[in-house]
Amino acid sequence: MDTAAPDHIGYLDAAAAVPLAQDYKQRTVAALHIRPGDTVLDVGCGPGTDLARLADAAGPDGTVIGIDADPAMVEEATRRFAGKPAVRIQPGDAHALPLPDASVDRARIDRVLQHLTDPSRALAELHRVLRTGGRLAMAEPDWDTLAVDDPDTDTCRAYARYVADNVRNGVVGRQLARRATEVGFTVERVDATVLLFRDFTSAERVLGLRRVAARAVRDGVLAQAAARAWLDRLATGPCLAGFTFYTVVAVR
Repeated sequence: MDTAAPDHIGYLDAAAAVPLAQDYKQRTVAALHIRPGDTVLDVGCGPGTDLARLADAAGPDGTVIGIDADPAMVEEATRRFAGKPAVRIQPGDAHALPLPDASVDRARIDRVLQHLTDPSRALAELHRVLRTGGRLAMAEPDWDTLAVDDPDTDTCRAYARYVADNVRNGVVGRQLARRATEVGFTVERVDATVLLFRDFTSAERVLGLRRVAARAVRDGVLAQAAARAWLDRLATGPCLAGFTFYTVVAVR
């Protein structure tokens, strides 16, 4: 089993390239109704995977701001968008955005709240920096819904429980609408989609099955022999894994 630390930049790029991810990303960007000339904020922009899509929507007179707390992500995104003045990359904490009040027209936060210390504080910050009438798109998984099919249902359940328990805010997807309302947003739309993987390569790319199973073995949650046999069966097929993914659009 693979116990190596993941390449976070490579992982984000690979996960974003999966057709299911491309679909929900396109839908959330469309739901923002970005207008030419808008200022668009991407909180937790990573290596800049989605910034080009936002810049295309905002046009040559728009501005796209990508903020990330990880210096490596900021460095990579800056490298990718060097020479493109309409895209601005800067370090920043989602809990205390380095932007003035009412300075942004559109904002998105994608699979970031699940990792934060205080998701509601981050949403309050987004409310602060958005102008009246500004739109926010949020996208988060609900890891309590993770399911993997295999005859060894005990290992499937133990693996899924381990994943949910090791994400800081593992059920934040289902909480998005409530949390956004609590900080002052008007929720316009809530969608839930099952992200379903029917081949091991795609499931491994997004879920990191081998790496996470190795950690679960290390932590005494899975038996090594059972985990190895489970992974071998999934790798040789058939393979099916999925979880529910929430997208929410809210208005300031």
